[in-house]
This record gives sequence, C-alpha cells and structure tokens, in this order.
Amino acid sequence: MKHIFLKLVIAIFSLITVSFALLIPIVTSPKTFFEFPIIPTLEEKARNIFFHVPMAWISVIAFFTSVFYSIKYLIKKDEVDDIKSSSAANLGFIFCVLATITGAIWARFNWGEFWNWDPRQTSIFILLLIYGAYFVLRSAIDEDEKRAKISAVYSIISGLTVPFFVFVMPRIMTGLHPGSLGDASGKGPLFEAKAMATNMRIIFYLSVLSFTMIYFWILNLKARVEVLYMKNFENKN
Repeated sequence: MKHIFLKLVIAIFSLITVSFALLIPIVTSPKTFFEFPIIPTLEEKARNIFFHVPMAWISVIAFFTSVFYSIKYLIKKDEVDDIKSSSAANLGFIFCVLATITGAIWARFNWGEFWNWDPRQTSIFILLLIYGAYFVLRSAIDEDEKRAKISAVYSIISGLTVPFFVFVMPRIMTGLHPGSLGDASGKGPLFEAKAMATNMRIIFYLSVLSFTMIYFWILNLKARVEVLYMKNFENKN
C-alpha cells in the first residue's frame, strides 16, 4: 500500500508539473504567475528547457548511481548490486539519448542544424559511445561473476569521465551552447543573466525534481524485476 501511494504521488506531481510546463501561455507582458514572459530568440522553444536539461541531469545521476553500485559490488560481491549498477547505466543511457534528441531539436531551431558538433553535443556523443560499449561488453561475457567484475570496473572508469565530458569540456571550449568558453554569462543566459522569470525557474526546478523521482522509481522497479527474474532462473536450474 505504501509503494502504491508513493507511485500515485509521483505520478500526480509529475503530471501537474508537465502540464504547467506545456500549457502556461507565453506572453509579451505577463501579469500573473500563470503566464511566462517571452525570451528573445527562444519564444515557445523555451519550453524545451523543462525537459532537455532534466533529462541531461538524470543521465549524470544515473551514471553516478551505476558507479556507486559497482563499488558496492566489488566490495560485497552481491549480484543485486551488479543488477542495480547495470540498471542505472541502462537508464542513464536512455536519458542521455533523450537529452541528445531534445538538444538536437533545440539546435535545429536556434542554430539552423540538428547537429553542429558543438562541444556539448560532442561530449554527450562520446558518453553515448562509452556506455554503448559498456552494454556490448556485458553481452559478450557469459560467466556471471566475471561479467559483473569487469562491468563494475568499466562502470567506475566510465563514471570518472562523466564530470569532464559534462561539466568541464563544454566550458573550456568555444561553442554555440550556453555556458561555452566566451559566453559572458558563464552558465548560460537563462540563469546568469536572470532571463528566466521566477515562475519559469519554479517550474524548471519542479521538473528536475519530477524527473529525478521518476528515475529512482523506474530504477527501483527495473532492479526488482531483474532480481526476481534472476531468482526464478536460479530456482529452475
């Protein structure tokens, strides 16, 4: 009953947040909380920030979660930790793909092309290759214990590259993405230049919170399903 109530709360909270993000009108002179101001050059496209940034955020959280459970596995040798590590990496990869797609759509309308090899786009593409190789590695090893050990080590090493490709590389190179070297705002105009109105900031942070809750909900569900599958398989053999 407790889990059902929690899931219901997360679902309702996320639905309300997404509804606000999509339905609040963008007007020239907002007069109420339920009106977003027009951001020059972005206009309606500004709504993408409520989805693109949280998806990228969840990718980072998921990859770090994978590292955490990989370390736990190497210490305790518990198969459940290996399952949680691979599940987190899997979700991180999915959200990374979604962040790439929403970023490409944004790039098409703001920069003229879906893909410009901007440092931010390049770094996320490299991460996709790194974690794509992780799943290839897991599928190539049949022995469970050996697969878990090698995957854990690979996950830890891969996780160490995440801060560089997400937070460092895009900021030390010139590019089109907000926050690149040469961007006067440092972190992007929507934040440092105070171009994002208070109500937009509130919805943005609620969106980040919603995506975070959904991520941990799916991770828990995915891990539980895989653990049950593993136990059933072991019982049959």
